[in-house]
Amino acid sequence: MSAIDELLAQARTELERVEPHEAAAAQRAGGLLVDIRYAALRERDGTIPGALVVERNELEWRLDPTGDHRAPEATGRDLRIVVVCNEGYASSLAAVSLRRLGLPHATDLTGGFQAWRAAGLPVIPPPEPPA
Repeated sequence: MSAIDELLAQARTELERVEPHEAAAAQRAGGLLVDIRYAALRERDGTIPGALVVERNELEWRLDPTGDHRAPEATGRDLRIVVVCNEGYASSLAAVSLRRLGLPHATDLTGGFQAWRAAGLPVIPPPEPPA
C-alpha cells in the first residue's frame, strides 16, 4: 500500500462518509455542500445546484469558523458540511482538515460529483461554448 493510500484510509476512519442521496438530504436540511473541484472539471461536467464552490487550495481559509476570510455560507461549527470532489478521494482528506479546524460535522461524498451525477441528482450543466 502506498503512503497516500494509507493516509486516505486513515482519514476515512475519522469520517461518516455519505452517499449521494444522503448528501442531497443533508443539503435540503440546511447543510452545506462544498464543491472543491477545479474550474476545468466544473466547466466540463457542470455543478451541483446550491453547492458552494471553493477550490481545494482555498478551502481551509474559506470555511474556518474563526477566520476573517470565511465564506458567508460557513455559519459556524455546528454546520453539516459535505465536501465534494470529482471522485471522492481528495474530499476525504479535505473533510478531515475541516474537522481539525473545529468543524466536527464535516464529511465527504462517497464517489464525489461523478456519483452524484450517476445517481440522477440535479446538475447545472456547463455553459455552451461560444459559437
